[in-house]
Amino acid sequence: MIKRNSESRSAPPQGPSIISDYHLLSGVPDEMIAPNGTLRPGWDKLMSAFDALGSTELAARFERADQYLRDAGVFYRKYDGAEGKERAWPLAHIPLLIDETEWQTISKGLVQRAELMENIVADIYGDNRLVQEGLLPPELVAQNNEFLRPLVGVKPASGHFLHFCAFELGRGPDGAWWVLGDRMQAPSGAGFALENRVATTRALSDVYGEMNIHRLAGFFRDFRDHLFVQAKRDGGRVGILTPGQLNETYFEHAYIARYLGLMLLEGEDLVVEDGQVMVRTVAGLKPVSVLWRRMDASFVDPLELRYDSRIGTPGMVEAVRSGSISMINALGTGILETRALAAFMPRLCKHILGTGLELPEIATWWCGQAAEREYVLDNFDDLMIGPAFATTLPFDDLRGTALGSTMTPEQKAQLKDRIATHGRDYVGQEPVRLSTAPVYADGKLEPRPITLRVFAARTENGWSLMPGGFARVGSTPDTTALTMQRGGQAADVWVVSSTPVEQVSLLPQDGDRLVRNSPGSLPSRAADNLVWLGRYAERCEATVRILRAYNARLAELSKPDLPILTRCAEFLESIDVDATEAMPQGLLISIDSAVHSAGQIRDRFSPDGWLALNDLQKTAQRFATRIRTGDDATRAMTVLLRKLAGFSGLVHENMYRFAGWRFLEIGRRLERAIQIARITGWLTGDDAPDGSLEMLLEIGDSVMSHRRRYSVTAGTQSAIDLLVLDPLNPRSVLFQLTELLTQLETLPGGIRDGQLSSVAKAALQLQTRLITAEPETMTPEKLDDISSEIGFLASLIAAHYFT
Repeated sequence: MIKRNSESRSAPPQGPSIISDYHLLSGVPDEMIAPNGTLRPGWDKLMSAFDALGSTELAARFERADQYLRDAGVFYRKYDGAEGKERAWPLAHIPLLIDETEWQTISKGLVQRAELMENIVADIYGDNRLVQEGLLPPELVAQNNEFLRPLVGVKPASGHFLHFCAFELGRGPDGAWWVLGDRMQAPSGAGFALENRVATTRALSDVYGEMNIHRLAGFFRDFRDHLFVQAKRDGGRVGILTPGQLNETYFEHAYIARYLGLMLLEGEDLVVEDGQVMVRTVAGLKPVSVLWRRMDASFVDPLELRYDSRIGTPGMVEAVRSGSISMINALGTGILETRALAAFMPRLCKHILGTGLELPEIATWWCGQAAEREYVLDNFDDLMIGPAFATTLPFDDLRGTALGSTMTPEQKAQLKDRIATHGRDYVGQEPVRLSTAPVYADGKLEPRPITLRVFAARTENGWSLMPGGFARVGSTPDTTALTMQRGGQAADVWVVSSTPVEQVSLLPQDGDRLVRNSPGSLPSRAADNLVWLGRYAERCEATVRILRAYNARLAELSKPDLPILTRCAEFLESIDVDATEAMPQGLLISIDSAVHSAGQIRDRFSPDGWLALNDLQKTAQRFATRIRTGDDATRAMTVLLRKLAGFSGLVHENMYRFAGWRFLEIGRRLERAIQIARITGWLTGDDAPDGSLEMLLEIGDSVMSHRRRYSVTAGTQSAIDLLVLDPLNPRSVLFQLTELLTQLETLPGGIRDGQLSSVAKAALQLQTRLITAEPETMTPEKLDDISSEIGFLASLIAAHYFT
């Protein structure tokens, strides 16, 4: 049970008669029951709907929600190794319901808390009067790793330190809400809250439609507008600063960037020139004036903060100091997450705001003070003991927080000695008994502990709270199993109104001014990954076509030592593909590389494209353990070829013709030209074995075109003419170069003052040589040279746009 000081509160009556008819329930979750024993608003409708649906239909609906999350690629990263693994998002299917009136009370308390936090951090990095007047112990500032000395005296460009905050709340079984922790560094979960809402409403659309549930879009719209107002004021762009793909919540970073139309940037995308933060784009360096920071502050600048950071941008602190960049939130605000601050918040609130806390803290004693230290030691078994400077929640023992009574005698003695000599490093807190919410498990609803993460955003009209949030639900009754890393689940939160609510969205409203983004806003790193995605996809297709032709002949002739098969195997070996393997490792590596490149640009990649690419990867991995060479492998390659074609079709038909699509197209054209030139050279030499031309046309997907184009039987010159020099064959080398040149001319800087860029000129020269060439001059050596020149053209593109 949550307690404040020594006052305990009684639990509500258990098993009230109002819910006795709902056979799905096993136990009575506290969140459903008001202190007077009745169901809280909204739960009666939800339980009635569940009862009407029954277990079978309910299970099918919840599976529909899980399938949506899988299809959308929603994941978090669980750190159980050097880099961690992507895990499917663990949705708790039953939403948490909160009445609108109760939500208004929560909102009022959290707006007060956000203002209090703003004042505290402004003083810490400003006048430091709270320490001077004895309201805040100097140790909690000076010895805190989150206190960033280079930022002392630096005022944020926006005038505010805090713009986006999150608060961890817990409800006691008595119904009262308590603050468990504050998230001011780089709060996560807002994007997951959106996906929770989409998934939950997919499963319960009819129930959701009948209840007056507050929408989330307005919260994000107002915050996005606030960011753009700041950027417009400073003449720059807005970006989300992410640690990168290996971060636990990278999916959310990409999702929010795509949802709000912001650039997703890593440290290497940015450079500081003359105190101004610039983003490397395909159109050159462009100014950035607002960064929504999703990485810990100490990693942002290896020059003035953590020297070992490889994900930061040198000079970023100087840019903050000069006022040219606005950080959301300001660097150094992580100090507000210090657990020991909870012991001083009531007094700080009274001093700063002249009133008490609207939402109380859990009772906390900082052991850096003699009386408090003695209290903790005297009541050791009854308290949660944890580090004073840690930012994890009291119920999260990943950093060593534990109830005193659960320790061994040796652990108790050791920790008590440590507290006696280094008390400033520890706090004692009242144990937390959280209220429970219903969780669907094994065909029934079971009560599990729950906490609520609420998000607050600064807007042009003051603080705004997301009407709902992100609820953590325990996988077991144990409160230490609430975090994602320890098997916890996440639930949607419905704020229920008694009257119809406003229908809001992020779509432009009547009267809004139309704003178009510049095509040159594509970061160079994203463009580079798009090129490689295109190249890997084409490389996979070429390899699959060769393997299919090889295995089809192997199945028909059963003679792997035939010259044509030997030649084919030699070519595959030259690209690190073993023809003796039914599903060669080299092919699997190429597919994995394509997925990796797409993963680097999740904010610019459609969910359908991502799903298609992942389906390809899973299918190939499944085939790797099930098929044999010959007929099995032939059919498997046909399946992969269809999936590759589906992926390419999605990209070609659905992707907007912006700079991103052009770089993806450039990658595809480069790789296809290289592959066709090399394969043609291998199969058209004087020593080419019987059957080479037929295999070449098959690999080049040009058998029907050859029959219609030429009135004679297949010959070396006709095959070369069709696959290398034909301007109308979408598989020919010349066709690729023509398309490549078109894209290069359209890119930023492709044509300037009537002159082609150096890259476009190089492509034009190569294209012209092929236009004027004759089939008989295209020897294997010449084709190999052309392949190498196209590869050199790829390096010119990289040098021109990516460095």
